[in-house]
Amino acid sequence: MMRDLILVLGTKNKKKLRELAELIAPVWDPNPRLGRLDVRALDAFGPTPDVEEDAPDFAGNARKKATETALAVGHWVLSDDSGLMVDALDGAPGVFSARYAGVHGADDANNLKLLDVMSDVPDDQRGAAFICALALSDPSGQIRLEAFGTCRGRITRDWRGPQGFGYDPLFLIPEYHKTFGELGPIAKAQLSHRARAFEKFRPGLDRLIASGLYVG
Repeated sequence: MMRDLILVLGTKNKKKLRELAELIAPVWDPNPRLGRLDVRALDAFGPTPDVEEDAPDFAGNARKKATETALAVGHWVLSDDSGLMVDALDGAPGVFSARYAGVHGADDANNLKLLDVMSDVPDDQRGAAFICALALSDPSGQIRLEAFGTCRGRITRDWRGPQGFGYDPLFLIPEYHKTFGELGPIAKAQLSHRARAFEKFRPGLDRLIASGLYVG
């Protein structure tokens, strides 16, 4: 079917971009309407302003990024805001996950800081959750669809596994006795906070396309 519905992914993080693109219309769940989507990276539209992520929660940041980016590029935009909430740290790093150590996107520094601040936390108190909020804006900046997903796990005491990004090497899935850094992309695409958010998001996007409101 012709791909005639442009969808821009509102992120400049290349690893996150890949995950989002794979979860919109996954090969294990074929859908002819979602197959019409012409998914494009934000950098295809040249320089775009950085959106200040100053909302108090993930959903607010996702909405803000989707709306401001849609107005900038003139297309439908899907944005996410995601991060890690650690029980022993009263939910930190939370919305500051990407810049926990002070520099946005400095994964190694963020992981080192997390390991340091949790060095004295007992194993039975290292529970945490990955959070993902999705927001879809139409070209006028109106939010048309949202979804939310969580994934529970534990924080390890050292790096485990070379795959993934962000806090993946420290986030243990107890049922598998492995971190996302060890499990790899196939397992992560089924278990992660983004995977669970997209399970809720895809049916809504399908209905939006079927209704004729989504005009690319």
